[in-house]
Amino acid sequence: MEKVGVVICNYNKENDVLISIQSVLESTYQDLHIYVVDNASTDASVAKIRGKYAKEARLTLICNDENLGGSGGFNTGLREAFKHEHEYLMCVDNDAFLDEKCIEKLSDFLETHPETGIAAAKIYHTQEPDYIQQYGSFLNWKDYCVDSTYLNRFEDGTLPEVVYSDAVPACALMIRRSVVEKIGFMPEENFLYWDDTEWCYRCTLAGYKIASVGAAAACHAMGAKKEDVNTFPTYYAWRNWIWFFLKYIPDEQLEDMAQVFLNSIFMIQYEGIYRNEENRAKTVMAALDDALHGNLGKAGEERIFEIEHTYDPLPVILTGKKSLCIVFGEYPRTAEDLAWKVSRCYPECQIYLTKAEGEEVLRCERDGSFSAADEEALAGCDAQIIFCEDIFRQKDLSISSYYMDVDENILATEEDAFMVANYDYCRNVFLFSQKPLFLRLAREIRSRFQKESGICEQE
Repeated sequence: MEKVGVVICNYNKENDVLISIQSVLESTYQDLHIYVVDNASTDASVAKIRGKYAKEARLTLICNDENLGGSGGFNTGLREAFKHEHEYLMCVDNDAFLDEKCIEKLSDFLETHPETGIAAAKIYHTQEPDYIQQYGSFLNWKDYCVDSTYLNRFEDGTLPEVVYSDAVPACALMIRRSVVEKIGFMPEENFLYWDDTEWCYRCTLAGYKIASVGAAAACHAMGAKKEDVNTFPTYYAWRNWIWFFLKYIPDEQLEDMAQVFLNSIFMIQYEGIYRNEENRAKTVMAALDDALHGNLGKAGEERIFEIEHTYDPLPVILTGKKSLCIVFGEYPRTAEDLAWKVSRCYPECQIYLTKAEGEEVLRCERDGSFSAADEEALAGCDAQIIFCEDIFRQKDLSISSYYMDVDENILATEEDAFMVANYDYCRNVFLFSQKPLFLRLAREIRSRFQKESGICEQE
């Protein structure tokens, strides 16, 4: 039997999955068998895989009757691979492309490092292959998040050869069969997101290390979490994020966790009301409700909603204006994006950019380029937008200048100023009303989880 069983999980990526499969087949390491799991794709994925690899003896195609999510799809292949007693099992995303030596280097690393249970590739962005996407992540038990130390770091050859961390992504991950025997397959109840993080954490609890191997390279598209059409990614990311920390933090941190999560949830609720775009807020509240009640798996009804694109305060600011000054401060790229948008939608409005008063002034030309301008040009501007991190933290409510934050919320009217002024009061009311319920349900679900799983809280 082949030493490595490689599982590729696919859903509606008929072209990418073929490239992913081919990258595995062209590996320098050949002692492997590939299990391609199709998660009930509605495109031509299955037909194309069968057409191209019908005679490939090293490939088994498994077609699920329904979409079981990332964790369910991977587990379908992992269970099949497990039957064939491969020493190592590997997960590969359908939009991940492996360097020819990736599998060889991961296998060699596990062979020579028995203390390591999971080894993963150094992941680069497919569109920007000189920049790191993932090279080990660390669980932050204080802020209840995951920190990716090398995210978007330029590959200059100075990074460590190996990074030991708390978690690695399942897009190019190899695990020992013996570890799976101890910790089980991926947490299928997640459906999507945080399943690989929890799998790694279970591996750590079992006494093994998690390694990212620099000599094993892969590229990954990483576009799944973007809300292009609906709040599908938002629901799973939030529910499973809450669920993970809800299960594993120590009892003495529970109140602090409630405060942190409820603060973040309030921000989304308030912003939704502010922008008159409430669907994302509804999804996040549904995710919180399901996490606190242990409603996992595939999202139920009234959980996923279409993305709204109704918020546009620019007409209030720019209608009839002949010139605009944008003070970008620490956000030059965001300001440039706004300048190009305004120049397209309001061609009669001349736009100037400056970092701060007294700094160099740039004039936005009609073709989107920028040229130097005289500082005196700013004196006659009809309107001024000042960039900030968060408009809800602004103290200047005079509306003499407009403020825009990195999420494109704008403080421009008296109604906006009223909502900004009342932000802290409304947050305190929200926390006062929600925190007792959060804590009661959290303690109930934690007790049930610990009793059923036998997994103790994080030490």
